[in-house]
Amino acid sequence: MAQNAKIGKQRKIYTDLVDKTISLTRQDISKWKTAWQNAINSDHPIRYLIYNLYESDVLQDALLSSQLENRRQATLGATFNLLTNNTIDEKLTEEHQNTELFGELISQILNTRFFGHSLLELDWDETGKKLMVNLIPRQNVLPTKGVVVKDYVDNADGVKYRELPEFGTWILEFGKNDDIGILNKAVPHILFKKFAQSCWSELAEIYGIPPRVYKTDTQDPQALARGKRMMTDMGSAAWFIIDTTEEFDWAKGVSTNGDVYNNLIRLSDNQISLLIQGAIIGQDTEHGSYGKDAAGINLLDSLIMADMAMVEMYMNSKVMPALEKIGVVPVGTTFKFEIAENASELWKMTVEALPYYDIDPEWVKDKFGIEVTGKREINAFENQLNASESFFV
Repeated sequence: MAQNAKIGKQRKIYTDLVDKTISLTRQDISKWKTAWQNAINSDHPIRYLIYNLYESDVLQDALLSSQLENRRQATLGATFNLLTNNTIDEKLTEEHQNTELFGELISQILNTRFFGHSLLELDWDETGKKLMVNLIPRQNVLPTKGVVVKDYVDNADGVKYRELPEFGTWILEFGKNDDIGILNKAVPHILFKKFAQSCWSELAEIYGIPPRVYKTDTQDPQALARGKRMMTDMGSAAWFIIDTTEEFDWAKGVSTNGDVYNNLIRLSDNQISLLIQGAIIGQDTEHGSYGKDAAGINLLDSLIMADMAMVEMYMNSKVMPALEKIGVVPVGTTFKFEIAENASELWKMTVEALPYYDIDPEWVKDKFGIEVTGKREINAFENQLNASESFFV
């Protein structure tokens, strides 16, 4: 596997960190604002609040998770080549094409777009034959200070990772120091969406199973006990007991079937789609159209191309030099995605070029799978027809 002498790994950062439990209490806009302010504080940065918010609330949204996966999988599923001396090394490419190492490296580089700064540590597995990628939890990393803290709540004890000899080889850094990712822009929309869903659920419960009222002499213990037993046995709807001398009236609120909540949820979904995909694709069944979805797909494709360009940049500037030092790839290896061609557009261009140029039959066979055995003979009728057309032109 190794072309150079394999370099061992001495110190490990990710194994020294203290595990913490993430709180699942209800979040609101004020907590998000506090977490955001602490994350961008240049003097005393505290980043675990915002990243805990990502894990506890943001990544639990079904739409956001689906669109993140759609965008990431488009790059992860693309074919790449490893080049040596600007020539594709087919053997080396085949060796690393579908490996866990390269898949995890590409995935974590892509996550830099969404989560912000990323710090990775490479290490051999227990057998010493397989190179693994470990993400240092972002809660423990303070990029502006270049420190990894063991306990992110008590950040007194930390390691200055940029001063370690392993930095640049076993420890790789991606993204800007103050970047917390575009997921921060999705937080308010997801919190509003969860609020609207909660309110809509309560509305459905009230309309579906209205509460029950029982009037009795509350000073009579037997009557009160009998009333409690009756209300309990009659179902699961909310109930209460009042005295016969008391009055209870229903408050008259705004009559609604939940449209206000539905509109807020739809607005939040649209904003999330614009943030991750650049467009609203396949969701608007009422006002959607093929033309809108096609334009949206083109915008998404441009974002995916930008993701691929970012992965290529980081792979060639940081990852490949590190893998060369470790001995996984030979010196001078470069990484490049194989961009898929638009077959329909290429075929259209080929047909338009046929009257003016000779097209290689082998190339047509390789590109489109069409067996070309030779030129077709043009009969006299077709010659006469062509001559007539040229005369009128």
